[in-house]
Amino acid sequence: MNQLTPPPKLDLIPESAPFSAEQRAWLNGFFAGIVSLDGASVTPLSADQGAAVMQGVAGDGDDGEAPWHDQTMPIAERMALAEGRPLRRRMMAAMAQQDCGQCGYNCHDYSEAIASKAEARLNLCVPGGKDTARMLKTLSEELDKAPPTKTPVAPASAAPAGAPGRSRDNPAEATFLSRRRLNKEGSEKDTWHLELDLSEAELDYVVGDSFGVFPLNEPRLVESVMAAIGAAPDFAIGGRTLRQVLTDQVSLAPAPDSLFQLISYITGGERRQKAKALASGEDPDADAATLDVLAAVQKFGVKPDPEAFVEALEPLQPRLYSISSSCNATPGKVSLSVDAVRYMIKDRKRLGVASTFFADRIKPGDKLKVYVQKAHGFGLPQDGNTPIIMIGPGTGIAPFRAFLHDRQATKAPGRNWLFFGHQRSDYDFFYADELNAMKASGLLTRLSLAWSRDGAQKFYVQDRMREVGRDLWAWLADGAHIYVCGDAKRMAKDVERALVDIAAQFGARSTDEAISFVADLKKKGRYQQDVY
Repeated sequence: MNQLTPPPKLDLIPESAPFSAEQRAWLNGFFAGIVSLDGASVTPLSADQGAAVMQGVAGDGDDGEAPWHDQTMPIAERMALAEGRPLRRRMMAAMAQQDCGQCGYNCHDYSEAIASKAEARLNLCVPGGKDTARMLKTLSEELDKAPPTKTPVAPASAAPAGAPGRSRDNPAEATFLSRRRLNKEGSEKDTWHLELDLSEAELDYVVGDSFGVFPLNEPRLVESVMAAIGAAPDFAIGGRTLRQVLTDQVSLAPAPDSLFQLISYITGGERRQKAKALASGEDPDADAATLDVLAAVQKFGVKPDPEAFVEALEPLQPRLYSISSSCNATPGKVSLSVDAVRYMIKDRKRLGVASTFFADRIKPGDKLKVYVQKAHGFGLPQDGNTPIIMIGPGTGIAPFRAFLHDRQATKAPGRNWLFFGHQRSDYDFFYADELNAMKASGLLTRLSLAWSRDGAQKFYVQDRMREVGRDLWAWLADGAHIYVCGDAKRMAKDVERALVDIAAQFGARSTDEAISFVADLKKKGRYQQDVY
């Protein structure tokens, strides 16, 4: 009996071509389906040929480069870099560039879906907020003037392996187990370690992934909104009550442009002009940043029809948190490290919808909708021998706690160096007992700490990096991968600047050469960021 020889794996698209791993796999499969090999040899494409394939597929001659793909770059700078590019590429530049998956896509795939008219929702980029939504709305006006893009879009990778179909649009159900405060009494912060049971959810994750949760709006805020619009809590909307819809279906912060547009229709005179200005992104009273839904209704003193009011609000989006546990260490459970967000505007306390849901309202045994968001280029090296340097102040420690627990569970021999910082060592040393035990056991090779409020001068993780720059450079010379998690606007930029300075000083490079060195680390996957 003759055995059929499987066709050789077609791997025409090189890794250096301007495609994601998912897109390369899709294209290789696509070509395998239309090309008959007949035993002939196949020559992989060069990088230039790969780029040419992309141009041919896209049909718009774009080179595939995305110089704006930087989480720390303001939207105005990103749009300037994308000027003159095809519409789909300018749409990508409008995204927040975090590839967080909160929208159900990565930034590239979300823009491609909008440009191809496969996705009509323009308000899914939570990190980008109103700036992104407004820019996408402006850009989408060009869609009717241009044919849809023909670029193949790889499937969005919101659903992790092992959980088919589970995603932002099809969440699973987890059980809340417990919370414990990470700050000690006297801290100015309120940070919590959370545990959830995934045994019934059948969700798998790997360290580096994020965890999506669907929170509920704060009940007192819901009551205040209903009172402000003069509507009965049991007013029927689509088979549900108004209270139910305002609790779990719509966002109550910030006030969307569509709400101001509605207000402009039911007011007159100066109020109408101000509402129209706010709807178009202007700020006539210099208070737009303070206007959540309740504040907007109170500002204009309107009582719109409840159904029209709800239709003018944005959907309540899930929130993503870096996972701080490892399936290899604690199977069937997931841990998160969450800062409770509370602040005052005038005489009213504002609350982070998901963070205070976890800190104050959810109870052990309660169920909540969740999903795992697969990481895009943020995870442990495949080789367990590779040394890693982790920089995560505050809740940025979350994925690195997961990394350490995973390396401990898998007995990975690579060296591990953690930089952690916060305000005060006496109150804000998260997971101190765990980390000190890991250091004592040898798992944590080095632990470098920075406290910004302990001394007369503020001292941050980037300052500690410079202080130990020679050793840090030696680790990089040994092939270490470096990871950064936390604030994108300040910390991540400062850390990268410190790394450039270290490369210049201890690597005997000019500033331009040091910048190129760090860029090369990123290109090779040796410098990875989970910043927000």
